[in-house]
Amino acid sequence: MEILSNRPSVKETWILILSLIVWLIVTTLFVGFRPEHGFMTLLIAILFFASQETRKLVVALLPFALFGISYDWMRIIPNYEVNPIDIRGLYETEKSLFGIMTTEGLLTPNEFFQIHHCPILDFMAGIFYLCWVPVPILFGLGLYLTRQRKTYLHFALVFLFVNLIGFVGYYIHPAAPPWYVMNYGFEPILNTPGDVAGLGRFDEMTGLSIFQSLYGRNANVFAAIPSLHSAYMVVTLFYSFRSSCPTWLRSLFAFIMAGIWFTAVYSGHHYIIDVTLGIVCALTGIVIFEHLLMRIPAFSGFIQKYAQYIQSKG
Repeated sequence: MEILSNRPSVKETWILILSLIVWLIVTTLFVGFRPEHGFMTLLIAILFFASQETRKLVVALLPFALFGISYDWMRIIPNYEVNPIDIRGLYETEKSLFGIMTTEGLLTPNEFFQIHHCPILDFMAGIFYLCWVPVPILFGLGLYLTRQRKTYLHFALVFLFVNLIGFVGYYIHPAAPPWYVMNYGFEPILNTPGDVAGLGRFDEMTGLSIFQSLYGRNANVFAAIPSLHSAYMVVTLFYSFRSSCPTWLRSLFAFIMAGIWFTAVYSGHHYIIDVTLGIVCALTGIVIFEHLLMRIPAFSGFIQKYAQYIQSKG
């Protein structure tokens, strides 16, 4: 009888099946099916039907799944087809605000670091950027597994919300990253492949091709503003103060956050302007979610039911 009680309802089963079918069809037709799509489908199905506890985990991880799908689906309509790409304007603004005077003339911080870099910073930059998504996801899983599930839910939904704000920004103001100007100048070249930029030095140093693999799958290179790399650890650090995290872990999060901000500029992937707007994006998402959306009865009621479901014990 216990096995039967752990089975999903017919309604839950159909919702899962139809959702997976729609996702796979749209992805296959407009993005292109990749092996990881099949792996994720299989993993979700196994977890959903394995037990009630793993089924709750699937539901709890839904915000992260929607983040991944949304990012992938940006390939359907590239942002440069919606608005013009800002290449020269952003570069010149960065130089006027943060330019560094050298014997070679006035350089952006990215151009300065392209000339002045060292192995220690190259290695640390790679480590920091590898923390970009894994650390927030591990933090979320930690909240979930230690049954701080209300805090987890707020964190996960704000993480998704901040991404959606950032994605809207990509379409409102398509912008080229610093490495694009270094490689191609100021003329827009559509369908430009992703580039590891300064992170390539980490790959060369370690003999790995981690960043080459990651940036080879970039959904859109003209998405420099805002820097979501710079936003994620802001959200993570904020919700660490709403959890029972030890002080040393919060300090580590702050260190990683500052390291990612530095690496974004050091590696040539973002301007300081992009990083600043990424931080603003994160803070905006937190404020809107916690102080505006949560005051709407229908929304807060939905969140309460969502939290009750993932907190239930059987």
